[in-house]
Amino acid sequence: MTTNDIAIPGNAGATLVVDLDAIAANFQQIQSLCPGAQVGASVKANAYGLGLAPVARTLSQAGCATFFVATPGEGQNLRDILPRAEIVVLNGPSPGQTDIFCDSNLTPALNSLEQIETWHAGIGDAKTSPPAWLHADTGMNRLGLSNNDIDILVSEPTRLDGIAVSTLISHLACADTPEHPMNAAQLTAFKSARARIETRTGPLRASLANSPGVFLGPDFHFDLVRPGAALYGLAPSLDRPNPMKQVVVIHAKILQIRSVDTPMTVGYGAAHHVEKPARIATIAAGYADGYPRAASGNTGGTMHAHIAGHAAPLCGRVSMDLMTIDVSAVPEALTRLGQTVELLGSHVSADDLATASGTIGYEVLTRLGSRLHRVYTGGHA
Repeated sequence: MTTNDIAIPGNAGATLVVDLDAIAANFQQIQSLCPGAQVGASVKANAYGLGLAPVARTLSQAGCATFFVATPGEGQNLRDILPRAEIVVLNGPSPGQTDIFCDSNLTPALNSLEQIETWHAGIGDAKTSPPAWLHADTGMNRLGLSNNDIDILVSEPTRLDGIAVSTLISHLACADTPEHPMNAAQLTAFKSARARIETRTGPLRASLANSPGVFLGPDFHFDLVRPGAALYGLAPSLDRPNPMKQVVVIHAKILQIRSVDTPMTVGYGAAHHVEKPARIATIAAGYADGYPRAASGNTGGTMHAHIAGHAAPLCGRVSMDLMTIDVSAVPEALTRLGQTVELLGSHVSADDLATASGTIGYEVLTRLGSRLHRVYTGGHA
């Protein structure tokens, strides 16, 4: 898709294009890597900022049957979209929320002894309740049952009375660094936790691998993998080539062109000092649209926008609604008012922008602003 392919309507400054076919292709690629495992999909945070409904429908059509969200509210929204999918709420239930899970057929991940007690008490009066997943902490030290908690469950099996447990889950801390010793340590800890818990529950499905975990190999796949970021084009490992198809393109339009010369400055804080005659284009996008302010750095020029393949470095600080780029090296015929400029796409990925901004691609995607005009191509929007 080239710059000239994307139209920006008059009531918007920038357009976000989400390639649903690329998401489906990424799902199918992960399926091919995990022939012995089911492939689920994390669609929390509005499908990582890309739009829950079109993304979830596309993944469902591609063959996904299990979806992961963070909160019961996200689960309710997804249930309206996919009436028959398995929907797992990773943050689990809080007191008073059990009815939401039962009414919407949401599967809780039970992360602590307290959540097990909450679920046990809440489903007591329910006519039917969905099966639950248990989350064993294998080294993340965030959510999940500790080794001591598992000891208690094994020694006090009545805590699980009346709870239908179907699956054991854990989460890898360092899978995006394949050589990190934590990966092997967590794999060993997960196998141990599974063996101990199954002495009380009987056989359970198991799920350990997130997006980068998929690429650690079949030992990490178990019965179900649950990619998120890789589905949306982010690199599973930043020190290796990205095997995923790119999903996101962002184009903005030029609002104004001006000629500048030394000793003039550009933008807030006079952060960019003009060193020679230049043409500066002001672009209708900023951090309110999800383009990180940190991408411009302290001196500017750390990132580039592109116009019909021509690179134009950022200059000055990214502001709320605007950014400025140096178009001195771009043919003047391509720098007219209204010309579209590629901010993310074939030349700059979300991972590239994240690296320049001192963050991760996950944050770039989830911060894409609602003000962006959204266009979905392919798939099942």
